[in-house]
Amino acid sequence: MNPDQMTPAPIHREGSPEFIPDPCTLVIFGASGDLTKRKLIPALFSLFQQGLLPKTFSVVGFARTPMSHEAFRKRFPVQINSEFDPEWRSFSDRLFYFSGDFKEENDFRNLSQFLEGKEKLPAFSSNLLFYLATPPSVYPKIIENLERAGLSGKQRESKGGARIIIEKPFGRDLKSAASLNRLSGQAFHENQIFRIDHYLGKETVQNILALRFANGIFEPIWNRQYIDHVQITVAEGLGIEGRGAYYEEAGALRDVVQNHMLQLLTLVAMEPPVALDADAIRDEKVKVWRAIRPIQPNEVNQYTVRGQYGPGPFHGQEIKGYRQEEKVHPNSTVETYVAVQFFIDNWRWSQVPFYLRTGKRLPRRVTEVAIQFKRAPHLLFRRFSDHTQQPNLLLLRIQPDEGISLQFEAKHPGPGIQLKSETLDFRFNPRAVVNKDSAYERLLLDAMRGDQTLFTRRDGIEEAWTLIDPIIEGWEKDPPKDLPNYKAETWGPRAADGLLSKNGHQWRQL
Repeated sequence: MNPDQMTPAPIHREGSPEFIPDPCTLVIFGASGDLTKRKLIPALFSLFQQGLLPKTFSVVGFARTPMSHEAFRKRFPVQINSEFDPEWRSFSDRLFYFSGDFKEENDFRNLSQFLEGKEKLPAFSSNLLFYLATPPSVYPKIIENLERAGLSGKQRESKGGARIIIEKPFGRDLKSAASLNRLSGQAFHENQIFRIDHYLGKETVQNILALRFANGIFEPIWNRQYIDHVQITVAEGLGIEGRGAYYEEAGALRDVVQNHMLQLLTLVAMEPPVALDADAIRDEKVKVWRAIRPIQPNEVNQYTVRGQYGPGPFHGQEIKGYRQEEKVHPNSTVETYVAVQFFIDNWRWSQVPFYLRTGKRLPRRVTEVAIQFKRAPHLLFRRFSDHTQQPNLLLLRIQPDEGISLQFEAKHPGPGIQLKSETLDFRFNPRAVVNKDSAYERLLLDAMRGDQTLFTRRDGIEEAWTLIDPIIEGWEKDPPKDLPNYKAETWGPRAADGLLSKNGHQWRQL
């Protein structure tokens, strides 16, 4: 029997009906790439195993590499499970492949005909979801060709509909982001565009809203009167992992700060939304970006620090410096470390510093948000205890050990009064998190359901770039002369310590 004509086996489990999306065909552009292999297909298979995919569901991979449907299906079992697993076989029957060139308009017309020809099959739906898992440089061409082939969201409103998921980076500056927004808006309505940032799918990131707005004890103290400062850290032990060409164009500021870190900042700083829906939440996030005081080009040395790792020992092995990595210029001034100090000029956060830092080849992989409260106004126990009284600290651990902890001062058992720092600790049950790709699971499911809550809106993208562009401009006018300026397996350049010490603060020891 022709495998195209096979009826896929039924899904084994039934998920909660309210979370199961309508019938859908997902078209992945860049299907032969790493993102599809390591993240997207594993996440979709996990949703399938949980019974959270509609019964009418299929995946069409689109890439230049010539490949049969069966060859495409065989790319993945090694990454997921045995090809003899009945669940995998049932899922893989829903995977199809179409060979084409992103830049060839005629290949998109052929794709349209291919999809129309398959709509009568049980797994196929006329409701399309496109995923751009390609280099950002081809995003505009793909969107243009979708429109020319009659596959855009605006053109398919009477044919089943179409949405599009666009991976970060969304532009490399304000001008290119605005241009991509205009192009996307010509082909798709805003409610059909899903600009994805996988950080927003992480459980602890979503729990920031629950922590803040489901607990009456935090809202009264979540402001400048009680919070001293906020630190957001995204530290990576890995280097650039063979992505030299990409990193030379991006750097840490564009790669992490403009998206992941500014998203985390808005969730910490936003006002309570009027409802838990996409526009209400994104309205409040945009207000935060608009309230952040821009760092002018002539202020970059006062409010930012950049760094680049050099060669040296890392976890017992000698590693290359950034400039020795493949496809990196030997005199590159691209930053692999950034520290930034932002202020939010509104009533809630006036004069509260928000410190952001991210870097490659740091001692360990960790992402966290640390909310440090002001010290007790009167050190009542000073003459009784030789313990230095610590300020209260609320810690939101995003990866790798997701959870929330609160540090407070308590009396040590025994005679006399001796203070000690203690911690209330909440950790997610590992069984509650399906697997390491659960962020993509949540975001893919939301996109199929049309829920944009965890996706970035057009105005949010552009507001974020208005904060990043002046920093880049200031850096370009004053190139660094001391790179590389930090060793692998250290916490970045020493100048980053000065960014906090001038305000009487210091980075958390992780």
